[in-house]
Amino acid sequence: MTTVTAVTNEARVIETAIPARLDRLPWARFHWRIIGGLGTCWILDGLEVTIVGAISAVLVQKGAGVGLTTADIGFAAAMYVLGACAGALVFGQLTDRFGRKRLFMLTLGLYILATAGTAFSFAPWYFFLFRALTGAGIGGEYAAINSAIDELIPARARGRVDLGINGSYWAGAAAGSAVVLFFLSSIFPVDIGWRLSFGLGVVLGLGVLLVRRNVPESPRWLFIHGRDEEAETLVDSIEREVSETTGERLDEVGDTITVTERRAIPFREIAGTAFKKYPKRSVLAIALFVGQAFLYNAVTFNLGTLMSTFFHVAASVVPVFTIIYALSNLAGPLSLGRLFDTVGRKTMITATYAGSAVLAVLLALLFLGQGVLGPWSFIVVVMAVFFLASTGASAAYLTASEIFPMETRALAIAFFYSVGTAVGGISGPVLFGNLIASGSRTEVAVGFLIGAGVMAVGALAEILFGVAAEQTPLEEIARPLSATDGRHARNGRFRPGRGTYSGTLPVVGSPTPGRRSALAHQRAAIAAALAEHGPTARNRLFELVGARHWGPGVFAEALRQSLLEGSAFRLARGLYAPGPTRDEPVRRPQEGRRPA
Repeated sequence: MTTVTAVTNEARVIETAIPARLDRLPWARFHWRIIGGLGTCWILDGLEVTIVGAISAVLVQKGAGVGLTTADIGFAAAMYVLGACAGALVFGQLTDRFGRKRLFMLTLGLYILATAGTAFSFAPWYFFLFRALTGAGIGGEYAAINSAIDELIPARARGRVDLGINGSYWAGAAAGSAVVLFFLSSIFPVDIGWRLSFGLGVVLGLGVLLVRRNVPESPRWLFIHGRDEEAETLVDSIEREVSETTGERLDEVGDTITVTERRAIPFREIAGTAFKKYPKRSVLAIALFVGQAFLYNAVTFNLGTLMSTFFHVAASVVPVFTIIYALSNLAGPLSLGRLFDTVGRKTMITATYAGSAVLAVLLALLFLGQGVLGPWSFIVVVMAVFFLASTGASAAYLTASEIFPMETRALAIAFFYSVGTAVGGISGPVLFGNLIASGSRTEVAVGFLIGAGVMAVGALAEILFGVAAEQTPLEEIARPLSATDGRHARNGRFRPGRGTYSGTLPVVGSPTPGRRSALAHQRAAIAAALAEHGPTARNRLFELVGARHWGPGVFAEALRQSLLEGSAFRLARGLYAPGPTRDEPVRRPQEGRRPA
């Protein structure tokens, strides 16, 4: 329950357990609805970027009806990114001020209208204008969507869910390329097919708009902005829904946070927080965004002209390569995402940024050799680079949304995305567009080396300033600006506090006993099921502990931790047995059991 503890200067001080109540929820249909309604933002972005990249070779042809040149393709990409930066800043501030839900509906509406307008382009200036407006809608989506997702998804699964959602960009990219492949076929005239491609974005956007009506406002945003009663009612309804759909009884929560409600927070306070209170985190966020934005936008926006210029791939075939490229990018976050919650943020972000930098250097060297790479071998090396780079890029958004206080979350995402993208995302496409137009392999190879360099800088920044935020409540990673000094209740006991969330995991940078207790509830359930049923197949164990309600990938990680601590043993592939009791000596693997 949320209780009013004091009233000062007409502002109420409240103590609430809402963050802990949201973090302890079992995984349910509610969470999938959040992912379905909000995660589609990235699919739309992937669709937009890839459509332009896939049809770029057509847009520069005579008869396309727009009059664009090869260099104009890079400029149009820069206008899209510029619009996204401006939209992120404008809508990011509005998201923190007026709420997540209002803004993620507004920004989606802008995207739909601008995409429809792009389809009717008749001149370069018109095309550039509507690409900028489309980007503004997508940029605003970033701020509203990422902040809402992080505030609604339980901490134990936040990393993998965030990476999976951000990686869904490439599902949109693959879908866009497949549709373009159809619309650029001989069935449609050259000046009609590319226009119909943009119509796909409009249709998908309208579908998402209908789904989003059922996505709630962030309860965290509500109680900070003086709407604690509404937040309580909302969380009560979420708990009822989750309990009914999962059949699980929810545990009582004693962990609370004390905050002073503030209906409005000055922009100067929000902006100043990042650089005065968290300067190292600010440097980290900028470095990560600059690196991924330069490499990604440079290659993705110009992939079509790159393939046609240097490998003589026909315009109608370019989408085939784009689909393959997109699928490799999608595979990265989906396959590596769980490691960000287990191995840890710092290790994985460093590995993905540094690894993609090394592979980008290899790509540059191979590209220099005339005849060394054909179209298929070239795309294979590109796939290897972006398998890692896409995972790192998704982690950049996760990082910015986690490491700053709740009141600044949307604006922090917007600001660092805008700064990083303005530096890397605008310069990358323009630079690469001109390098490709030169027809020089040497100049394009230099572009790849620059991309490798900025990714390496991102890896270095993560090593120096990275934050170990895995499985940690948001309020512990960064203390809310509205948090007050006071005493915080935990399971009926009181202890002094500094306004931070009094959960079961430690504040980042403190000792690690809380981290060792991560997934303790899930490991205990596995141990109890094995003790009761004896040797059990993996699929049966999954059902016995109700792991479908734990969240994506949580069962696999909890089982792995159980094996490591000895509370479970693997008898054979897919067959597990209980660990020893206190009175039973540990049996060694050579005695018939072996750990995973």
